[in-house]
Amino acid sequence: MQAAALIDRHRHNVVLLVRFGVVGASGVLINLITLIPVKKLGPGFDEAVFGLPIGEFNLRWYHVYSTIAFFVANLWNFQLNRSWTFRSSGHTRWLTEYLPFPAVGLAGQAIGLALLTGLLHPHSLISLPTDVLDDSTGFRTRLYWAQLIVIAVVTPLSFVINKLWTFAAVRTHHRELQDPIHAQRLQR
Repeated sequence: MQAAALIDRHRHNVVLLVRFGVVGASGVLINLITLIPVKKLGPGFDEAVFGLPIGEFNLRWYHVYSTIAFFVANLWNFQLNRSWTFRSSGHTRWLTEYLPFPAVGLAGQAIGLALLTGLLHPHSLISLPTDVLDDSTGFRTRLYWAQLIVIAVVTPLSFVINKLWTFAAVRTHHRELQDPIHAQRLQR
């Protein structure tokens, strides 16, 4: 009986991960759809906004553009995850559940901005190649590729933390939303 519950739990988690991935993929599109016009309307993405007091690094416009795109996509992803992935809408107030979501997202964004800096800074060990990605067209724009890499790195971490923290509180009070193994333990 325990093995069946464990299989159900893993199946349940795989379904949640796939849904989270689908929402995330739509969020990538929203992120890029936001990033492209913001980049086109603003100053050059590699220009410094202001210098940081540590080392040769600056706050650059790509940090600002990435953060704007993050907030738009984060709101999009939250709403879809709430209504479809974790199905918690209608079980708790929107704001109660939303507040942890951008907190998780901001932690991911901080990691992402550090990675973005490494991918775009010309002296970084992980800098994207400028001979191939020369910013001459949309598909050759380093910022867009760097943003996709950042999203791919941060998404798995975001899934785990959101599942365990953001949407967990609602699941503990609503049996139909719980992992199968947890529901079985509560029956005993």
